[in-house]
Amino acid sequence: MAAPGGPLRFWSALADLIRLRNQTGSFLLLFPTLWALVLAGEGHPPLPLVAIFTTGVFVMRSAGVAINDWWDRDLDRLVQRTRERPLASGRMQPYAALGVFGVLVATAAGLVSLLNPLAIVLAPIALLLAVLYPLAKRVMPLPQAVLGIAFGWGTVMAWSAVRNEVGWPALGLFAATVCWAIGYDTIYALQDLEDDQRIGVRSSALFFGNRCWIAVGGALLAMAAILALVGAATHLAPSFYLSLVLAMGFFVAQARQVRRGVSQAQAFALFKQHVGIGALILAGIWSGVLFR
Repeated sequence: MAAPGGPLRFWSALADLIRLRNQTGSFLLLFPTLWALVLAGEGHPPLPLVAIFTTGVFVMRSAGVAINDWWDRDLDRLVQRTRERPLASGRMQPYAALGVFGVLVATAAGLVSLLNPLAIVLAPIALLLAVLYPLAKRVMPLPQAVLGIAFGWGTVMAWSAVRNEVGWPALGLFAATVCWAIGYDTIYALQDLEDDQRIGVRSSALFFGNRCWIAVGGALLAMAAILALVGAATHLAPSFYLSLVLAMGFFVAQARQVRRGVSQAQAFALFKQHVGIGALILAGIWSGVLFR
């Protein structure tokens, strides 16, 4: 499986394939899962489940970007930001990336086997979504919605792992995560507007065009509204709503900045801010449960 140039080159390419040096995506997948674990666990999520899902998030996100790069290896060569990825640059062979994907999926399956039967039944959907997302940008005007569904599915699995049911709060967290992903991934897609248009890849940033700032602000505020409904249904304390108000301040500021126009570096910086927003909401849910 080693790429030409020896083991060191292969391990460096592997680290780049799974984005080892950039875990922003892992955190954006992890936080909604932790929201569900904390809320379903009444502020005291079972530590074994926290460990399983935290590890599983890293493994599945790594699997997701590996299969994404396999599907996109030819397209990535045409995009300035992605042309140095291992498969696009030739530092790793396609069969090696598929092997890595298989090992990661097998690892994830081992983690899933430790969960209850309901969570096990739900798990294959997560794998299907991870495989389908790279194809969505070839056929759908809004592929970010598929990413949101993939990221949100972790909330459904986490809730079911704690409660052995799929309760209404879990569906609310799922819907909020979908809206959140549409918002922040539209910002992320602003980095590649010209390249995506030239090579025919679809994205929400292209779809919304000049109204992109409205779409970003609307999706993020819809996320906050849905979370507020979840908070009301589960009787969370006022501290939770304070976290939402603070998050909404970030959302409005980001929408305004998108309206003014952002460079590639600014778009990536705005995208990364959502890790802090996810942590803020987690703190709000946790305190909202403990002090209600």
